[in-house]
Amino acid sequence: MADPATYRPAPGEIPDAPGVYRFRDEHGRVVYVGKAKSLRSRLNSYFQDLAALHPRTQQMVTTAASVQWTVVGTEVEALALEYSWIKEFDPRFNVKYRDDKSYPYLAVTMADEVPRVQVMRGARRKGTRYFGPYAHAWAIRETVDLLLRVFPVRTCSAGVFKRARQQGRPCLLGYIDKCSAPCVGRISTDDHHRLAQDFCDFMAGDTARFTRRLTAAMKEAAAELDYERAARLRDDVATLQKATERNAVVLPDGTDADVFALAGDELEAAVQVFHVRDGRIRGQRGWVVEKVEDLQDADLVEHLLQQVYGSEDGGDGGTGAVPREVLVPVLPTDVEQVQTWLSGLRGSRVQVRVPQRGDKRELAATVHRNAEHALVLHRTRRAGDLTSRSQALREIQEALDLPTAPLRIECYDVSHNQGTYQSASMVVFEDGLARKSEYRLFSVRGPEGQGARDDTAAMHEVITRRFRRYLADRAQSNDLELADVDEDDAPRSGPVDEATGRPVRFAYPPNLVVVDGGPPQVAAAAAALAELGIDDVALCGLAKRLEEVWLPGEDYPVVLQRTSEGLYLLQRVRDEAHRFAITAHRRRRSKGMTVSALDDVPGLGPARQAALLKHFGSVKRLRAASVEEVASVRGMGRRTAEAVLAALAGPSAAPAADGPSDQHVDPPADLHADPDAVPGAPSRVDADPAGMLEA
Repeated sequence: MADPATYRPAPGEIPDAPGVYRFRDEHGRVVYVGKAKSLRSRLNSYFQDLAALHPRTQQMVTTAASVQWTVVGTEVEALALEYSWIKEFDPRFNVKYRDDKSYPYLAVTMADEVPRVQVMRGARRKGTRYFGPYAHAWAIRETVDLLLRVFPVRTCSAGVFKRARQQGRPCLLGYIDKCSAPCVGRISTDDHHRLAQDFCDFMAGDTARFTRRLTAAMKEAAAELDYERAARLRDDVATLQKATERNAVVLPDGTDADVFALAGDELEAAVQVFHVRDGRIRGQRGWVVEKVEDLQDADLVEHLLQQVYGSEDGGDGGTGAVPREVLVPVLPTDVEQVQTWLSGLRGSRVQVRVPQRGDKRELAATVHRNAEHALVLHRTRRAGDLTSRSQALREIQEALDLPTAPLRIECYDVSHNQGTYQSASMVVFEDGLARKSEYRLFSVRGPEGQGARDDTAAMHEVITRRFRRYLADRAQSNDLELADVDEDDAPRSGPVDEATGRPVRFAYPPNLVVVDGGPPQVAAAAAALAELGIDDVALCGLAKRLEEVWLPGEDYPVVLQRTSEGLYLLQRVRDEAHRFAITAHRRRRSKGMTVSALDDVPGLGPARQAALLKHFGSVKRLRAASVEEVASVRGMGRRTAEAVLAALAGPSAAPAADGPSDQHVDPPADLHADPDAVPGAPSRVDADPAGMLEA
C-alpha cells in the first residue's frame, strides 16, 4: 500500500488547464482515468488527508504509485479523451457499464452483394444496418416472418445460398414466396438490394409510404378487375399494419429520443434505456454497475452517455445512433460540453434534458420502474456470488498468509500422453472471475527440443518462460510512461503526451501462482522463480487426491475446510487450467496423428494438397494422372507435379482406397484423464501475442 505523499507532484508542476489524468500502480498498470476543468484543482484534491477521502478514493490513491496528465484544448476534447482511455486501459477503479445480457439485434448486411436479414449479437460490423435491441430473439423472428411477405429479402446463410446457386434450385422460402430467390436469378442483385433498402426504411419508421403505395396498387388492381392480385395486396397491407401495431405509440408527436433511468444505492446501480423512434419504443437495454469510484448521479449519467454513444459501432438505422433528444434523470455535470460532443457525433443539434411533464415524464417513470425491477433481480441473482468471491479471496489470503488479497491468480497445468505432445496451460482469474483473454498455451520443448523428462521439468520450463517474458517486457517496455522512472525504479509522476500504444500484456506479475500438483511441482516452480530472482509472487500447489494446498519448503500442507469458499475458488482455477491444458494436448495429438501420403512431398503445403484432392477427388485418381494434368491445377507447376507423382509412385507410398488418403489413427487414452470433459466440446483458444504458443 503506497503513501500518496511519495508520488505527489510538486505544486507548480500541475497546470491550471483542462485535461485528462491517469493513476498507475507500481507495475505501470492504469488503475483510474479522470478528466477535469482544472488539473491543478482536481489532482490536489486527491492528495489531502486520507481520512477526508471517500473509502473507495482512499483505496485508489493508496493502490496507485504515480499520476500523469495530458493537457487538452477544451473540455469537450477532455470528455472524448477520457472515454478513449477508459475503453483502452479498462481501469480497475473506473465505473464500467456492462450489459446484463447479450441483446439480439435485427441486422441487414447491406455491404454484401446480396444483403441478408438475420438475428445478430455481439460486436457490430461495418456496412451492416442494425435495428433493436430486442428483449428476445423470437420477437425479431416473428417480425421478420411477417415482413417477408411484403419484403422477400434473403435470410439464408452463405452456405445455403451458395448451394442453391450451384444447384439452380431455391430453398423452401423461395417456393413459398417468402424469398425473392436471388440465388437462381428470379430477381437481379440490384433489385434485391433496393428491396433490402425498402425493408430497412420500413424498420427505421418510414411505414406510411409503403402502406400508401400498396393501397394504391390494390385499388388499381381492383379497377382492372384483377381481383386475385388485389387480394394479395390487401393481405400485404394488413401484414404491414400488423407489424406496425407491434410497437405501440408512446409519444404521439413522433419523438426520436433515448430515455434513461437510474436506480441504486452507494454500492451499485441499475440503468435502463428505452430507444424511442418516431414515437414508438424500438428497443430496450439494461446495465448493472458496481460503483467502484465515488460518483454522484450526475457523474454516473455523464459516464453512461460516454460509453453508450462513444463507441463507433452504432450503425446507421439502429438505435445505437445519437437521437435528437436524450432524456436523463439528472443532468450531467458538464451538460453543455456533453451536448456539444453528442451534437458532433450526430451532425446536428442534440438536446440533453430532464423531462418535466406530460407523456415524456410518464415514460421516464416507466423506465425508472424497469430499472428498479432490474436492480432487484440483479441482487437476487448476484448477491451470493459477490459475497462468496470476496470471502474466497479473503480466506485464501488468511490461509496462505498473504499481505493482500490475491486479486490476480494464475494457475498452470501440464498435459501429455506418455511424454508425447506435451502441452501446458496458464489460466488467469481476476477478482475471482475467469479472464479468458489472458489465457495462454505452451508447447513444452525440453532441453533438446523433444519435450521435458517429467512433469516437474515441464513445470519448471513453463514457469521460467512465463516469468522470463515478464521480466523482459518490464525491462524493454515500449510504453514510454513505464520507462519514465527514477533511479530507485519507482514510477515517477509528471506530464506526459497522449499514449498511443496499448499496455504491455506481461508488464505486471500475478499476486498468486497456483500449480496443479503436490510438493514436487511446487518445488520445481519455486526453483524457477528463484533462478529468475522473483521473490514477490506467492506460490502454492493444489494436490488432487486430498485437495491439499502445498507451500514451498513446507513439510505439511495447508488444509482448508471442504466447505471453504477459498478452497472452492482454488478448485475452480485448477480445474479450468486442467481443462485448458487437455484441450490443447488433444488438439496437438489429433493433428500429429493425421497423416497423408502427400505430406512427404517437398514444397507441397496444406493449400496445394487441398487443391489437388479437390480437383482429382482422391489420391488414387491423382496417382493415375499425368504430369500435365497435375500441373494444370491452380498453384501447381511442372516441377512440383513431377515431385508429387514421384512421391506417390515410390515404395513409401501406401496403397490408397478410392477416396481421400488422409488416415486418422485413434489416439491412446490421455495420461491426464478428465472424467468431466465433454468429447468434442468446443473451447476457446485465444491469440498468443506474447509468442508462447509454439507449433
